[in-house]
Amino acid sequence: MGIVQESFKRLHYPTEIILLCLRWYLSYSLSLRNLEEMMLERGIIVDHSTIHRWILRLSPLLTKQANHRRTLYGGTWYIDETYIKIKGKWHYLYRAVNASGHTIDFMLSKRRDKRSAKRFFNKAMEKNLFISTANIDKSGANHAALMDFISPHGFNFKISQCKYKNNIIEQDHRFIKK
Repeated sequence: MGIVQESFKRLHYPTEIILLCLRWYLSYSLSLRNLEEMMLERGIIVDHSTIHRWILRLSPLLTKQANHRRTLYGGTWYIDETYIKIKGKWHYLYRAVNASGHTIDFMLSKRRDKRSAKRFFNKAMEKNLFISTANIDKSGANHAALMDFISPHGFNFKISQCKYKNNIIEQDHRFIKK
């Protein structure tokens, strides 16, 4: 029996209900009380605190499983960072997407510096080893981190710093900042 299946074993609700609540909470900006109300409309009585416990318990396991089955992306990457507010504090969200707009990887950081950018690139290239072009904005930290990454690891890819080529990821930030 897998780790995820084992985690669902002692829960008092059907797996489909739990997964539906998790999906709605993680995919859409719904509150726990909104989810409680939506379940009640469907005839399922579940408390918002129960949904919260499911999220705390099962989200890390589902994330681990999703990362294990993740698709490898190569070719051109569009890399950018943006700032978002989480629980009243500002953080930087580093993201890389491919030409189709699929997220290759992301990372939250409290700082926007070379060290954070380097950590993000190491994480992104851990499983996605093929990259032909990296499109970045004029961020000096990103450029320096990529240059440091190319030399010791022996990767050979082009770094493009064109303002307009990064529109794919810049437009995608709109949905994250909602």
